[in-house]
Amino acid sequence: MGRDLVLQALRHEQTDRVPWVPFAGVHAGKLKGYTGEEILKDPDKLLESLLEVNKLYMPDGMPVMFDLQIEAEILGCDLLWSKDNPPSVKSHPLAAEKTIPCRCKIPTKESGRIPMILDVMRRLKGEIGEKTALYGLVCGPFTLASHLRGTNIFMDMIKDPAYVKELVDYCAEICIQMSDFYIEAGMDVIAVVDPLVSQISPKHIEAMLSEGFTAAFDFIRSRGALSCFFVCGNASKQIDVMCKMNPDGISVDENVDLKAAKEITDQYNITIGGNIPLTTTMLWGTQQDNMKAVIDIMDSLDHHNLIISPGCDMPYSTPLENTVAVAQAVKNPDDARKMIENYTAVVDDIEVELPDYKNLDKVLIELFTLDPEQCAACTYMVNSVVDIYDEIKDIADYKVYKYFIREDIARTRKMGLENLPTMCINGEQKWVSIIPSKEELIGEVRKYYEAK
Repeated sequence: MGRDLVLQALRHEQTDRVPWVPFAGVHAGKLKGYTGEEILKDPDKLLESLLEVNKLYMPDGMPVMFDLQIEAEILGCDLLWSKDNPPSVKSHPLAAEKTIPCRCKIPTKESGRIPMILDVMRRLKGEIGEKTALYGLVCGPFTLASHLRGTNIFMDMIKDPAYVKELVDYCAEICIQMSDFYIEAGMDVIAVVDPLVSQISPKHIEAMLSEGFTAAFDFIRSRGALSCFFVCGNASKQIDVMCKMNPDGISVDENVDLKAAKEITDQYNITIGGNIPLTTTMLWGTQQDNMKAVIDIMDSLDHHNLIISPGCDMPYSTPLENTVAVAQAVKNPDDARKMIENYTAVVDDIEVELPDYKNLDKVLIELFTLDPEQCAACTYMVNSVVDIYDEIKDIADYKVYKYFIREDIARTRKMGLENLPTMCINGEQKWVSIIPSKEELIGEVRKYYEAK
């Protein structure tokens, strides 16, 4: 059964074939005609949508809820809801006060949307739990800390690392509590999803994050469940330190060279998952593109300690036929190879015009993102500019590009950008998968303006 394949892979045992785990978050609602907001608030619509994912995509494992704002909402963050994305955090309760929330605010089974989620988990476990591995997703400690503190946390890491560590450790307690709830509800795998880990240096991770993350993975293991560490963005430099936190698996997106990453994870005997491109392939590609992406991954890697998945939460409007093509390629690779043996992918580049950077009246900050509403790393990179814009608006403008829009994909390629999110100033790459502090960003903008 598929469930056995996933569990064997995360236990580092040999498998008959590579497991397939689609990350169909709000996309699950699309299959039944529901919005993202509807399935994230209505247990019956969520369950109906998840059963449709299971029927159509034949997964070996699947997440129940892909929403990193559940814990933040309980802790006082206001959310901005969307029809075709998970909600995003729009307020940060600790932005103006550098404190640690009271332990009394740690979620209970009655907090926020938790009762609904646990209800769906138990019902889904009863419906498909014997054949499909179920993933419970929790917001990782650093991303949750960022939801609470906002972009100030990146300056805190420089000026007050002790505070950041204390806040992350507090958020790790919440991660452990949520993991406990989900394991009790029948989840086989707990995925600690922390997109922002890719945005900070390995040195900062070891100093401020490692203890909390390691405690979470150790707890999950002590409860008899398996763990996976999800990260977004260019986490290539962070893979080694992530392995040292001792998860059972790591999942990365298309920004990471999977072959190079697997060489590291294999040294630690950790399973790696990923990383079918979300927009260029799953959203905008053909069925052949999706088959080729899977076959390219499978043919370039040893299949031990490997799970095939999308790079992250699938776009809402991902064509059903593309995901079916992925499932077929994973489960029947020989047939897929025959179907694409003479296929050459066509790059759908639209002609775009770049600004005349040398003759701009103001400094131009350009933010190239995957999706600032869905990708937390992208959200915080955009917010790092929005939060200080009043201080620089007389000398600078900014623009946000989204990699699920065809024109923006073409612009990203024309700029020669290889990783997202990336912040450019006057056409020059300045921060790649790294979020600058307020002082650093303002200083750089002023330097460009004075050089005009």
